[in-house]
This record gives sequence, C-alpha cells and structure tokens, in this order.
Amino acid sequence: MFNWSFHRPSSFISVTSLNDLYLNTVNDVRKALGKPNKSFRQGVKTNKVFVIDFDGDVMASQSKGLTYEITSVICNADDGDEVLIRLTSPGGAAHAYGYAASQIARLKARGIRTTIAVDKVAASGGYMMACVGDEIISAPFAIIGSIGVVAEFPNFFNFLQSLGIDYKQYTAGEFKRTVSPMGPVTEEGEKKFTQDLRDMYNLFRSHVSSNRPILLDNMDMIATGEHWSGTEALDLKLVDKIQTSEEFILDGLKSSEFLKITYIGDRKTLAQRLGADVAEAFADGLVKTFFNSFMNFVLSDKVVR
Repeated sequence: MFNWSFHRPSSFISVTSLNDLYLNTVNDVRKALGKPNKSFRQGVKTNKVFVIDFDGDVMASQSKGLTYEITSVICNADDGDEVLIRLTSPGGAAHAYGYAASQIARLKARGIRTTIAVDKVAASGGYMMACVGDEIISAPFAIIGSIGVVAEFPNFFNFLQSLGIDYKQYTAGEFKRTVSPMGPVTEEGEKKFTQDLRDMYNLFRSHVSSNRPILLDNMDMIATGEHWSGTEALDLKLVDKIQTSEEFILDGLKSSEFLKITYIGDRKTLAQRLGADVAEAFADGLVKTFFNSFMNFVLSDKVVR
C-alpha cells in the first residue's frame, strides 16, 4: 500500500492511497472466495482526488489541521485535480466555523473543484462549511441545514443574591458586556444582545446565499433554524445529489487516484507530551472536583440519597 509522510520541524502530514486501500480490502475477500485479484489500476488515471476528513466539534478545533491539509493540496494540485471533503459536524461557534469555511474557500479561489460529502450531519456551522463547496452530496438520512443562530446560558444572579453574594462587574464601553451569567440582565443589554444575534444570523444567510446562489430565492423557507434529511434537503436544493462518500470514491477509482491527506499534528518531545498529558489530567481532575462539589452544594437538599 502506498503510504507516504513528510515532516517539518513543527508538523506532520500523511498521504495514503485510497486506491490501494480499497484494492486490498476487495482482494482479501476475493482471495477467500478463490477468485482472481481485481485491479483498480487498469487504464490511465486522468487526475488526483485529494480526500480530507473534517469531524467538527463545538469550537471547530480541527480547523488547524484543515488549514495544513488544504495548504498541502493547493501547493501540489495539478490542473484537473479535485478535492473531496468528508464533512461531519453538528455546528458550533460561528467565528470558528466561519474560519473553517474560509479554508474551503481557498480551494475555490484556486479553481480546485471541491465536493463536500455529508454522510451523517452538516448542520448550522457544518452547513456553513458545506455550502462553500462546488457540489454537496449527502446520504439519504444525513442531517442537513439548521441555518440559524442560538445563544443560551444560565443566569445565577438571583441565586447569588439569595446567598448574600454581591457580584460586581466593571467595564469601559457601553456594550462591552451586554448580558452576563452572574449579573442582572437589563432590558437594554438584552435588546443589544438579541440584535447581535440577529446580525450574525443575517451574515450567515448572506454567506449561504452568496456561496449557493441557487438558494437565494428560497432563503426565507430554509433559513429558519430547521434541519432536514438528505432526501428532503435535495428537494430544497440544500444539496446537489444523494450519494455517500463511499459511492463517490468507488465510482472514481478507475479514472482517478484518491489520496487521503491527514494532518497528524505538531511534533513534541517526549517530555512535552508527558507534560501535556499530566497537565490535562490535572485540569480534568480539578474540573470534575469543582463540578461535583458545586452540584452537591446546589442539589444537596433535593437529591434522594
């Protein structure tokens, strides 16, 4: 199997041939069945398809790796080469997903055709990324859409007052802090906070309609915060085709060389890795201790033990 990696002083990129991976998988079964080996290498490959996986969390923390992966593609792509991004994300922070979406836009700016494959979910920030692609394919039951903005947090002001705790917050600038989980929520602050959400929502709508002009006349119907299955999303033009990423790859194995690009991460010395592990374990312990103590304190008279 072709598997190549290179490294610089600070990072690793791994490249794996999916043609070889699929071929080995198929031939393992054919060997067990007593059939001759199959080849996906018959004929001349006309182009390369770079495959990138993005499995997003609330803060789109994989964006750093996505940046390296897309940079490596841009620097090595030839005319006619393409990109397949297998995207999974339920969404998260708008600024984080806006940055991730801007990385996909770099491919579009270079004229590198990009297909976004949604096998499970691309909602909210996930769809913010997906809509930048030249084409979106989706599994039938994938979750698509959720074009909207939400913000929520508990407000402990009344609880703190009941304990005799006086919470103070000092700011410079009229709207430096509009609402706070610890302080009182004023009508003026709440109004400004709501307007900020509305502004972000309008920016999200504009982003979707500019990247998928086909949705421009349909925005009031789809930008409601709702999500749909892949088949419903096809009818609404949120996606272009019902197809899984596996089907996409299998359909192209005879004509294209599929190369999986993976950012492995920053290189660290053994001491740095051990130090990071110890620090993470210590911090995790502190958080759990604080949370358990806090919950026991708050719920102590309401929990049946």
